[in-house]
Amino acid sequence: MRRDCHVLLSGKSDEIKKYKHGFTSAEMESLRSLCGTVFPSIYDQESENSAVQEFYRASGSQYPLAEEVAELIVKRGLIEAVLVVRLVLFLLSTRFGTLLLCGSLCLDTKWPFIHKFSSIPLERREKVLQKWLKHKLLTPIRFAFIYVKSICLYIFMMQVDENGKNPAWDAIGYKVPIEENIANKERPLEKGIIETNRETDSTLPHALAKKGLQVTHESGKNLCKIKCDVVIVGSGSGGGVAAAVLAAAGYKVVVLEKGNYFVAKDYSGLEVPSFVQLYEAGGIITTVDGKVMILAGSTVGGGSAINWSACINTPDFILKEWAENHKIPFYGNPEYKSAMEAVRQRIGVTENCIEEGFQNQILRRGCEKLGLGIDSVPRNSSGKHYCGLCGYGCPTGDKKGTDTTWLVDAVRNGAVILTGCKADRFILSYNYNNKIRSKKCLGVAAKILNNENIKMRLQIEAKITISASGALSTPPLMISSGLKNRNIGRNLHLHPVLMTWGYFPESNTEFKGKSHEGGIITSVHRVLSEDSKLQAIIETPQLGPSSFSVPTPWVSALDMKNRLLKYSRTAHLITIVRDRGSGEIRTEGRISYKLDASDEANLKAGLRESLRILVAAGAVEVGTHRSDGQRLKCEGVSKEELEEFLETVSPPPGGMSLEEDWVIYSSAHQMGSCRMGIHPKDGAVDQNGESWEAEGLFVCDASVLPTAVGVNPMITIQSTAYCLSKKIADILKKRRSF
Repeated sequence: MRRDCHVLLSGKSDEIKKYKHGFTSAEMESLRSLCGTVFPSIYDQESENSAVQEFYRASGSQYPLAEEVAELIVKRGLIEAVLVVRLVLFLLSTRFGTLLLCGSLCLDTKWPFIHKFSSIPLERREKVLQKWLKHKLLTPIRFAFIYVKSICLYIFMMQVDENGKNPAWDAIGYKVPIEENIANKERPLEKGIIETNRETDSTLPHALAKKGLQVTHESGKNLCKIKCDVVIVGSGSGGGVAAAVLAAAGYKVVVLEKGNYFVAKDYSGLEVPSFVQLYEAGGIITTVDGKVMILAGSTVGGGSAINWSACINTPDFILKEWAENHKIPFYGNPEYKSAMEAVRQRIGVTENCIEEGFQNQILRRGCEKLGLGIDSVPRNSSGKHYCGLCGYGCPTGDKKGTDTTWLVDAVRNGAVILTGCKADRFILSYNYNNKIRSKKCLGVAAKILNNENIKMRLQIEAKITISASGALSTPPLMISSGLKNRNIGRNLHLHPVLMTWGYFPESNTEFKGKSHEGGIITSVHRVLSEDSKLQAIIETPQLGPSSFSVPTPWVSALDMKNRLLKYSRTAHLITIVRDRGSGEIRTEGRISYKLDASDEANLKAGLRESLRILVAAGAVEVGTHRSDGQRLKCEGVSKEELEEFLETVSPPPGGMSLEEDWVIYSSAHQMGSCRMGIHPKDGAVDQNGESWEAEGLFVCDASVLPTAVGVNPMITIQSTAYCLSKKIADILKKRRSF
C-alpha cells in the first residue's frame, strides 16, 4: 500500500497527531475545561437507543481531544488566531484572568473565593459561554470561543477507530456510503507521472530522463535542471486543460503539482483525513479576520478532483459583460462557445439525474409547491451517479475531473507530471528586446515537499511558463518572484455562501434517504429580483458530520447535542451570490475580503427564499447559522408569522461584523485575483493570459476571470483555459519560426 494513501484509507491523520502544539500545561487545563463545556457529558437524557445514550455521555474533555484541538490550532491557524486563543486560555488559567473574563460567575463564598475557569462548576461555565456570545464588547473572547468550539466538534465528529468508524455516527445516523471494490483500480496517469515521495536524490534525475526530459544534475550545487517547452504550475481545471492542449500541439510539457496523486480506489470517503490529503491547508483556510472559511483543492486534478460535479455554462450576460465592458474579445466570439462544447464533451457532461438525493428532493419539492423555477444541474458524470462523496474524491470513478480526462490526454502525448513539487518562484531575467514587458520568464524554481530523501532543488527551464495554481496561489507566487503589477492579488472574488437548514424527521416519508446520500448538486433555483435580474442561486451542499458541526450555532451544550442528533435528516440549502465586493491575496495564506451593499442585499434575498422553500417542502423547523441560534418552529405558522420571521433574517450588519449576532461565511470558488485586462492598469495579464511584466509567463486558471461568474465556475475555468492555451500554442509556433 502506498504511504501517501494511508491517511485516506485508514482515517488516521498522522499529519495532525505528530505535530507538537507547544501549549503550556495551564493553557491545556483551560482548553480541556472549555472543550468539556462546549460538549459535556449529559446523563439525564433518556433514550432506548444505546448509541444515542453513549453520544449524550461523551465529553469534549476526554483525552486526547483537547490535545488534538491544540495541535490543529497551531498547525492550521493564522498567527493572530493562535495568539488570541492562547491569551484567552492563559487568562482562564488564572483566578484574576477568570474574574476579568467571567465576572461574578467565578466567585464563591468559600476560599479561594475566586475560581479559575477549570474549577468553576459546569453549569456556571456554560453560563459564561452564553454570556460571551451575547456581549458586544467581548469580540476577541467570542472569536476564541467560536474557534475552539468549531475545532473541538470538528475533531470529535471526525475521529475514527482502526475500523474507520466513529461511535457517534450510529447515534446521528451517518454511515460512509461506500461499497467495496466498486471503483476501477487503474492509475490512468501512470505512464507520465513521477511521484516524488517514491524517489530519492539519486533516482529522481533518472526518472525524469526516462520520461524524455533533458536533465542535468549539478551535484555540487545540489540542483537538478530540467529542460522542456512548457512548464505548468498546477494540475486543476486550468492547468489540466492547458497541459492537454499544448501537449497535443507537439510541445514537451511538464506539470508541477504540490499535492499527491490518488485514484478512485484510494478514496476512503472519510471526511477529515480526506481534507488533510486533498485540500489546501487540510481544508482549514480562513480570511485573516476568521469570517470566511475557504475550500480549495490541492491534489492532482486540483479542484476538479474534489468539487461537487456541477457543470453550468458561463451565463450569456456574463460573456457579454466580459467582452464589451472588459474588452476581452474571445468571450464574445464563437470560439468561446466552441470551447465550452469541447470541454463539456471531454469531461462527459450529462444533463439528467436519474435519482436525486434527500436534499435535492427537498429543494425541488419546495420550489414546485411555491411555483418557483427549478432547473436540473448538468454534471460531469453519468445520469445514474448517486455518489454523495465527491468532495472527498469520487470513490466510484464516475466523476470526470482533469485527473481522468485532460491530464490523461496530456500524458498520452508525452507530458510529465511531478507530484509533491512546489514552485518557489518564477525565474525572471531582464528583457531588453521588449518595450512593454521589461522581464522575461525562463522557467520555475521548485522544491520537493514531504520527502526527506530529496534535498536537491529543481530548476525547470522552459520556453513558456504557465501559472495555473489557482486564485489563492498564483498571486503570491508572482509577487514573490518580483512582479509588481497592482492588479496581482487584488480583485479576489469568493462567491460568498451562507446556509439555511430545515429539519425533516423520519416520519416525513415523502423524502427518502439521508442528508449525506445522493448526488451533491443536481438541482438549482435562481433567485430573481422584481426586474428579473439574477440575485443569487440556491443549491445543496455536501456536509459530513464534521463540516455540519462547525457552522452549527452553539447556544447550550444540550441544544448542540440535540442538533447533531438530527444530522441525517437536516437538509441544507446554500445561497451563492456573484459578489461585487472583493478581497486581496498577496502573501500565501493571508486573505482579506469584504462584501459590498449589493452582496448583502442579494444574500438576504437568497436566504429568505431558501427558508420559504424549506418551509414549503414540509420542514418542522428551519433556521440559519447565526450565532444566536436563529430558528422557527413551522407547525401551525401562518404566512404572516413566517414573513415576520423572515424579516429578521439577513447577513450580519456591516458585511461581516463580529460585534452582533454573526455567522461564518464559506467559499469554494475563488476567482479574479490576476484578472485579464487590455492595459496594465486594468489587469495583471493581457487578453492572451500573458503577464504584462514578463514575456513568456502566462496565467491559465480562475484568477484571470475579469469578475465573479455567479455560478459554479468549472466550465468557465476550463473553457477559458482552453481558449488561452490555444493562443499560447499559436504564440509558441510564431516564436519558434523566428
